[in-house]
Amino acid sequence: MTALSIFFALLFYAATAIFVVGLARKIMQYSRTPAPLKIPTTPAPVTQTGVVLRMAREVVLFASLFKASKWTWLFGWMFHLALLLAFFRHLRYAMSPDNVLWPLINNNLVQAFGQYGAFAMLIGLLGLFGRRIFVDRVRYISAPSDYLMLVLILAIAGSGTLMSFVDHTDIVQLKAFVLGLIYFNWQALPADGLVITHLGLVAVLMIIFPISKLLHAPGVFFSPTRNQIDNPREKRHISAWGQAIDDAEAKAEA
Repeated sequence: MTALSIFFALLFYAATAIFVVGLARKIMQYSRTPAPLKIPTTPAPVTQTGVVLRMAREVVLFASLFKASKWTWLFGWMFHLALLLAFFRHLRYAMSPDNVLWPLINNNLVQAFGQYGAFAMLIGLLGLFGRRIFVDRVRYISAPSDYLMLVLILAIAGSGTLMSFVDHTDIVQLKAFVLGLIYFNWQALPADGLVITHLGLVAVLMIIFPISKLLHAPGVFFSPTRNQIDNPREKRHISAWGQAIDDAEAKAEA
C-alpha cells in the first residue's frame, strides 16, 4: 500500500460520510420546512395520483423546463440522461461477478451506452455552460459558484472520457481498489494521473454536494409548487406548525 492509496482511501471515506450526513440533514430540513400557503403552479392536479404523475413527468421528462426553454431542456436532459447511464456503467466497479445484478450491469448494451454517453454528457454540460455566458438574463443571476460547479463536472466527465478513449488505466486494479474500500480490505490505487485526477474531483463533488445548488435533486420532491394538490376550495390548507398554533389557542381558550 502506497501513501497515495491510503490518502485516497481516507479521502473517500470522509467524502462519503460528508455526502450522506449532509444530504440526510438537508432532506430532513426540507421535510420540516413549513408550507403555509397553497401554491401549486396551475394548471395543477386535483388528486394525489395526479400529483404523483406530475412529479414523475418533472423528474423524468423535465416537463416544465421543456415548456420554458427548449434549448435548456435539450442540454439539461442530455446531461442527466448521460449521467444516469454513467452511473449504471460505473456500478460494475463496485460489485463482484457473483452479485445478482451483475448480468444486468456488465453487458454490452449498458457498457456501450454508458461509455459513449460520455460525449452526450460533455455536449449537455457545454450547452448549459454556454447558456450562462450568452443568455443575458441567465448571466445576470449567475454566481461564480454556478460556473465553478459546471467546470468541476466538466472536468470529471472529461477525465473519465479520456480514460475510456485515450489513456487507458489498469481497470482490474482500479476495481480492486474500489471493492477494497467497500469491504474494508484496502488495495493499491493505480498510480495513473488521470485516475488520480478523476477520483480527486469526484471526492470534491461529493464533499460540496450538500451545500451546493445540486441539492435541487432531492429538493424538487419538496417543492410546494409541484407536490401540492389544487384543492383550496374543497379543503382548507393548514401547515403542521399552523395546526399546532390553532390547537394551542383552542386549548388556551378552553
